[in-house]
Amino acid sequence: MIRFVDKGRRSLWQRRKSMAPTATLDNNEELRRLREVNIDEAPGRRRVRDSLKDIQLNLDHILFKTPENGIKTKESFEVNSRGVEIFSKSWLPEASKPRALVCFCHGYGDTCTFFFEGIARRLALSGYGVFAMDYPGFGLSEGLHGYIPSFDLLVQDVIEHYSNIKANPEFSSLPSFLFGQSMGGAVSLKIHLKQPNAWAGAVLLAPMCKIADDLVPPPVLKQILIGLANVLPKHKLVPQKDLAEAGFRDIRKRDMTPYNMICYSGKPRLRTAVEMLRTTQDIEKQLQEVSLPILILHGEADTVTDPSVSRELYEKAKSPDKKIVLYENAYHSLLEGEPDDMILRVLSDIISWLNDHSLQAEGSSVTTM
Repeated sequence: MIRFVDKGRRSLWQRRKSMAPTATLDNNEELRRLREVNIDEAPGRRRVRDSLKDIQLNLDHILFKTPENGIKTKESFEVNSRGVEIFSKSWLPEASKPRALVCFCHGYGDTCTFFFEGIARRLALSGYGVFAMDYPGFGLSEGLHGYIPSFDLLVQDVIEHYSNIKANPEFSSLPSFLFGQSMGGAVSLKIHLKQPNAWAGAVLLAPMCKIADDLVPPPVLKQILIGLANVLPKHKLVPQKDLAEAGFRDIRKRDMTPYNMICYSGKPRLRTAVEMLRTTQDIEKQLQEVSLPILILHGEADTVTDPSVSRELYEKAKSPDKKIVLYENAYHSLLEGEPDDMILRVLSDIISWLNDHSLQAEGSSVTTM
């Protein structure tokens, strides 16, 4: 079942052509009201996003200054083979066939709406068909907010969704690339390891190949949490530092993160934390099996995901086509939380790499396995 979103409705926010975050979450009555909505389940998250999406896209952030002209967008909800309703969105060049597909895997707690909207527009205006989805339990997709009962099932859901897109006769002849950000980097690597010949390459942005040491609890506490996860998997007992503070170097941009209200910002649920830890441990053991062309981008001052493990991925991956770029002084959120010049530099690096590899992949056969 596919349900398309009615994009004809307009809210008061759409009538405010330019809206910087001067009306803060604390002094705006409408925003305070939205903070009270229960977003543990998808209906609440969808209600909040519908109320906020126009003000979000009018925030004074460089990502949102990319014009919509020349881009076809579509939002939909589709029930997958596990019976979970998945939200997805696409951005396509309006005047030409895409040169390649870029399939986005978002980070922990995040959504393919809000900040990614501006990133997707940049890619679409560069000629790419961009596809994104919210994982079960995240963003606008069905499921308990922030809950990952099985990382392997999450990866299988993503494979199913993007395999269906790639099988569409409109796109089946095009090269396809994974674009994984933070935890989405782990998702992308797991997808590649399950489908070693299915993708023309992957862009890995601050990939979660290992959780930073200061975010991992001490060994004794870790074993206790693993035990508790078997009994109370959905409980939020895992401590966590402020990821916006840790991820955003530009304070003005950090102040915009509360507008992403459907982002999961609570303490990680026990099963989620255990699954993420297990996944990163698995990936660390399989770095040498990575064989597709990869572009790895990481901030040297990242304290959320470890840039040294990105270096290790670069060194161990058996792919003959690999590149790593480490950005001096940059934090975790390279495309959302850095000064404008850094954001533009990272976007340029991504688009340049995609351009080169789209040309290389043109005419070659990429077989889905």
